[in-house]
Amino acid sequence: MKKATVIGLGRSGIAAAKLLTKHGYNVTLSDSNSNANLEAQKQQLELLNINVKLGDKFAPIDEDTIVVSPGVPWDIAPLVKAREMGIDTIGEMELAWRYLHDIPWVAITGTNGKTTTTALTAAIFQAAGIETIGCGNIGFAACELALLETHPAWIIAEMSSYQIESTFTMTPQIGVWTTLTPDHLARHKTVTNYANIKAKLLRNSRHKILNGDDRYLHDLEESDWQSATWTSVEGKQHLRGNPAAGIWIEDNWVVFRGEKVLQADSLKMPGDHNRQNMLMAVAIAKLANIDNNAIVKGVASFPGVAHRLEYICTYEGVDYINDSKATNYDAADVGLSAVKSPVILIAGGEAKEGEDLAWLETIKQKAAVVLLIGSAATQFANRLTAVGYHNFEIVETMANAIDRAPELAKQHRAKIVLLSPACASFDQYTSFEHRGDDFRQLCQALLSGG
Repeated sequence: MKKATVIGLGRSGIAAAKLLTKHGYNVTLSDSNSNANLEAQKQQLELLNINVKLGDKFAPIDEDTIVVSPGVPWDIAPLVKAREMGIDTIGEMELAWRYLHDIPWVAITGTNGKTTTTALTAAIFQAAGIETIGCGNIGFAACELALLETHPAWIIAEMSSYQIESTFTMTPQIGVWTTLTPDHLARHKTVTNYANIKAKLLRNSRHKILNGDDRYLHDLEESDWQSATWTSVEGKQHLRGNPAAGIWIEDNWVVFRGEKVLQADSLKMPGDHNRQNMLMAVAIAKLANIDNNAIVKGVASFPGVAHRLEYICTYEGVDYINDSKATNYDAADVGLSAVKSPVILIAGGEAKEGEDLAWLETIKQKAAVVLLIGSAATQFANRLTAVGYHNFEIVETMANAIDRAPELAKQHRAKIVLLSPACASFDQYTSFEHRGDDFRQLCQALLSGG
């Protein structure tokens, strides 16, 4: 019997362990942590004949296969050693692909815009009556799809750099690159390394769609991307490559390769970045031979994505908007740019590396006051002071920010209170979703007089 070790007892790791067991492997699931919740999961998994080691310092021995969950760094010493030993060492997404490669995949990657593009694409496919399931960073773990008795007609995968770097044979029908700005540098070290990982996915895709309005992507070497479908919200004249093969907005029409598909204002989400996401989703749909009526229906009915410029409520004439998914400077800049000023901005959390000057300039232009929360509060206060912006308060917690916001909004005649943190969430929350849910609950309590 073949042996496999799966590293990481999260959703992806559990799905991978179950899939390998189903296909006859003797599976050990290893996790360096140990707590009551993991112990309970261990007991359930051992009923399925999956050996679980908690508090484990993994070292390769004689496995045939090692599967790595996305959160496990690809360059840790045990994995380097495993590859040197010739052990088949892969990520959870690669394992799923090996069992689902006969189904067409759409693989969507990028620093920002992945989730909205993925969700909008799924909405269009569903409007066309095409069965599809989202996986990766959105929806299911990929291996969970492989465990289903019946599989969807298409798989739409939102893929992070962590998932791409451990895939090797994946060749999606359609690959999409939304944006590229510095992120995850603690893991990938340089922007070049980070970009090369994402480029690998696109090069392996049959059809390639790239955001022509993104500064980094626009400057890619022409020879590598001549066959790509380029997108631009600014018109055909801004397209890279072969403009006639692109998709653009002209006179409020989305135009794909010269064909008018739908009116651009059919999408109700604000901001040019969301129009760009729409162009990529429409390009996917056209390459998948979906008719225009279904595209129009899918786009017009799309409600948006939770935690990404998500409208929560209106209190005393002020809209409260949840942009908790803006976990880096570029995403926060995009979020702040998309709403009307003046804004009461809530920012902070666990700071990331990256270039913050564009975000700081947008704050100077649009924010009446910035309420700073989390461990980055002092750092952000210093950065704001350095660029000559002084309308900020360190309030430490989300609850304090929501308590303070109504008075400041009234004082500055602001019509928007925006949570757009520009930070990871792990100083005070378990995830950006947890942070956004807290914002939502506090806003709803405010609305009900709590």
